[in-house]
Amino acid sequence: MRKWLCVLLAAAGAAWCQGTVERVKVHGRSLEGNLEGDSPDREVSIYLPPSYAKEKGRRYPVLYMLHGYTDSDEKWMGLVKHWINLPEVIDRTLAKGAAREMIVVMPDAYTRFQGSMYSNSATTGNWEDYVTFELPAYVDGHYRTLARAASRGLAGHSMGGYGAARIGMKHPDVFAAVYLLSPCCMAAPAGGGRGGSRAESIRTQEEFEKADFGTKAQFASAAAWSPNPKNPPLFFDLPVKNGEPQPAIAAKWAANAPLAMVDQYITGIKKLKALGFDAGAQDAGIAATRRTLDEILNAYGVAHEFEIYEGNHTNHVAGRIEGKTLPFFSKALVFAGK
Repeated sequence: MRKWLCVLLAAAGAAWCQGTVERVKVHGRSLEGNLEGDSPDREVSIYLPPSYAKEKGRRYPVLYMLHGYTDSDEKWMGLVKHWINLPEVIDRTLAKGAAREMIVVMPDAYTRFQGSMYSNSATTGNWEDYVTFELPAYVDGHYRTLARAASRGLAGHSMGGYGAARIGMKHPDVFAAVYLLSPCCMAAPAGGGRGGSRAESIRTQEEFEKADFGTKAQFASAAAWSPNPKNPPLFFDLPVKNGEPQPAIAAKWAANAPLAMVDQYITGIKKLKALGFDAGAQDAGIAATRRTLDEILNAYGVAHEFEIYEGNHTNHVAGRIEGKTLPFFSKALVFAGK
């Protein structure tokens, strides 16, 4: 747990207390029996705002934040050194008065193949169900939350942005507001996915660990979107087999692309109180899918916030959370005083 410290902010001329981070295990019944062999007892980091320990009668909205591929809650929540320290970002935003206090929850979705894709699969386990139902039930049962959809937000970066997109459009009755930070995987990959021939040659965990990023990502995608319990030892099908494209498998991947799901779930999207998304201009492929999503939502008349900013996939994410994401949820969520 982070120590309860108050730091003097010279620019503000006032003392500001930091929030604390607790790390707990939250069992997922929906993750039991997954064929990857990952534990259903997941680490979850929970940021409690500065006033939480003192104001015992106060309840708070909750923002569920999903990390990206190869990342973990440890990396994002300041437990190990990484390119982002989310508690410090939240503290800084609160100190500036740019956001309101809320609880922030991040589950550890690092799996055997380095990311769950926050999807339901016999191979990875039902991560969509875990995030949507089991995790909020645990948090509401153990912390002073405002246990209602109007006071729950969902956000994520990269793979986490993908997860927030697919979960948010399906479950507006659980999460009222959604923000996507450089979400990956919004469109079906051209040609059935990256690195098909390389992925085909890998048969062991040791070989997987030595593979390049794109090949690893294809493993995680296959485990999430084309599971096959009858295909050991990896228990999934790739969109390329013996060098030949597999249209049936590619179709499964395409069915899990949020841009293809928007029409199906447009009623749920319209029920969201607020929706926002962004991407860096130098993150060209992802930025292109952001523009496509903007066009689709405009055609349906869905109000949303959208921005392409100068940056790549990671270099300005902390600043985006501070300047855009946390203020977005401070306006969109219902707080105790409302």
